[in-house]
Parts: sequence; C-alpha cells; structure tokens
Amino acid sequence: MSSSVLMRNNVKILGEGTQYMIFAPGFGCDQNMFRFITGHFAKDYRIVLFDYVGIGGSDSSAYMPERYSSLSGYVEDVLDVCSAIGARNAIFVGHSVGAMVGLLASIKEPDYFERMILIGPSPCYLNDPSNDYYGGFDQEQLEGLIQLLEQNFMGWGSSLAVTVMQNPDRPELASELEASFCSIDPDVALRFSMATFFSDNRKDLSLVSVPSLILQCREDVIAPVAVGEYMNRNLKESEYRLMQATGHCPHLSHPQETIDLISEYLSHPAGSNRRTEERGNHG
Repeated sequence: MSSSVLMRNNVKILGEGTQYMIFAPGFGCDQNMFRFITGHFAKDYRIVLFDYVGIGGSDSSAYMPERYSSLSGYVEDVLDVCSAIGARNAIFVGHSVGAMVGLLASIKEPDYFERMILIGPSPCYLNDPSNDYYGGFDQEQLEGLIQLLEQNFMGWGSSLAVTVMQNPDRPELASELEASFCSIDPDVALRFSMATFFSDNRKDLSLVSVPSLILQCREDVIAPVAVGEYMNRNLKESEYRLMQATGHCPHLSHPQETIDLISEYLSHPAGSNRRTEERGNHG
C-alpha cells in the first residue's frame, strides 16, 4: 500500500530533520509551487511534497471521478500519504483549498498533525448575507466561472490565473499559474473546481483540535480578509497574520515573508495560544 500511494501521489521526501513537514498544494497546482520556501525548512524538517491524483506528476490512471467529486477524495489522498510515510505530529502546510483539505484530514486523524499552517484558507467561497458571511463570490459569479471552464478551457485558465495571482507587475507569476491550470485534464479541472468553490465547511471549523496559523494576504480576491478573520474567530486554537503580501499565492509572490511568518510561528511551542495579543499585528 505505502509504495503504491507514494507513486500514485508522486510523493517526494527530502530534508535533514526528523519531524515531517507536509506541503499540500491549492486548486490546480502541483508540489512545484512550494519550491521557493521548502529549501529553508529542509535543514530542520523532513519535507514531504505530493500531488493530488489527477494533478502534476501523479498517476492519472488512479483518478476516480466519484472519489474526487468532493473534497473528501482529496482528504483521503492526504490521509493515505500520512499513513504511507508513518506521519505523527507532522507540520501541515496547506495552500488555499489545500488548507481546508488539511483541516478536514486533521478532524479524521488528529494524531497525524501537530500544527497546521493555512495559507489563504477559505471554508466557503459563496457569500451568505443572511448569516453575515462574505466569502468573496455570489452564486452567479461561481456559476459563470464553471461555465467558462466548460466553454473555453484555455480562457478559463488565463482568467482565473490573473484573478488568483494579482501582482500585475510580475506577469510571469500569473503565466506560471495559467500553465499549471491548463495542464490539467478539463474533466478533472471541472470536478475539482466544483468541489472547491461550491463546498461549505464552515460547520467543520469547530471540530478542528489541531493548533493553526492563518496567513492572510491583502487584496486577495479568492479568500478576502473577512474570510481569514472568520477562520480565526471560529477555529479553537489559531493565530492570524495579515501579510504585506497581496494576491492569493504568497509562497510564490512573497516567499521570504511567508518563510519568516511560518518560522516565527514554529519557534514557539505547539499549543501556546497567542492569538489575542498577536492577532494581525504583523505588517
């Protein structure tokens, strides 16, 4: 089982430490997106990189539409990887929907994880005015995104990449993200996008027991500041940092700030709750 999982999810393990640090990509991204930050942590941690089935260098023949029609399939990918490597008390670094996948995995198997690093997380992308929740999108916007994917896949990839990345002064970043999106099989992209953008995991936040750090970017269209603040209010043991970084991918656009904030968080013992006195005072 373990060797097949490692091949299925294109798992790469490196680094000199003993504690695992597992990096989970966001929607439409592979493990290469973390290349600017993993080197810093390789001296002290055992770095684990992987791709979700259907993405990057994973085994595409293992893709099962019914499994990956919801986030639960991606949660199982994470749990399978953790089981295969024998993870215990790992540091989990998840970007975007990868952050929520990690939180859901921690609810099922909390012993796998010591702490969660959540980069641009969102439990729900859909606005819910009746409950005073602003996720960033209304129903028509999300349906339009799906329609564009179905009718003009390349145009969808280009449009979404620009929206996600922001940082217009560095167009090469959006170009890289566009290439990543457009490298996915359109059917896989459609199911993953629907599983991501139409999920609502707000009620699951109260079930999370693993301490977490929320890294929130400014000018993030995908996960606005209000969402990061919501996450911080509803997770039992969390710390919140409003970054100087803009957009939705600080590990690409602002890697040093991302490294600094993760390092600062990990320099304190797990479970030391400093959320009140240090909430959002960075930047």
